[in-house]
Amino acid sequence: MSKASWKGGALLAPVPPVLVSCGSGEKANLLTVAWAGLINTRPPRLSISVRPSRHSYPLICESGEFVVNLPTCRLARAVDWCGVKSGRDVDKFAAMHLTPLPAQQVSCPLVAESPVNLECRVFQRIPLGSHDLFLADIVAIDVDEELLDAAGRLQLEKADLLAYAHGDYYALGRRLGSFGWTVRKKKPRR
Repeated sequence: MSKASWKGGALLAPVPPVLVSCGSGEKANLLTVAWAGLINTRPPRLSISVRPSRHSYPLICESGEFVVNLPTCRLARAVDWCGVKSGRDVDKFAAMHLTPLPAQQVSCPLVAESPVNLECRVFQRIPLGSHDLFLADIVAIDVDEELLDAAGRLQLEKADLLAYAHGDYYALGRRLGSFGWTVRKKKPRR
């Protein structure tokens, strides 16, 4: 197989496009972020990268808080729209018919239509160039009850989450295996 040099920019895909809610009250806003990810288990931490020119940037800097809302495929239109429209000009919650809900631990709202919401407090901001990296502690997790099984385990595969790869949105596909499946011993047949 031959490989060609690609000059289209950095590519690590797919990524989870997330709706980040920030601000509070009349200043509450939504921002679409494609550069988000978990960075630590104990304590639970994540990162998001935000351009300083974005309307949400000073809201996050001032409060030190935000919520990462995982969107479903049904929210694809809102995710895209919130990524190209500015909160300076429009109330994104109202325009996209999304419901702000009070969070447990932070002052910014959750997106009710999102099945999983990660409430975050910033502990460090790192200027990188085009974006600043916000490192945050996950201080609360809100999950729709229908995603929990009888034992309380999260069944995220039922959430119909959205993925993003190089300018396009995708529905996550079929399950191929679970962590460690390649080395697990097969159960004996009876």
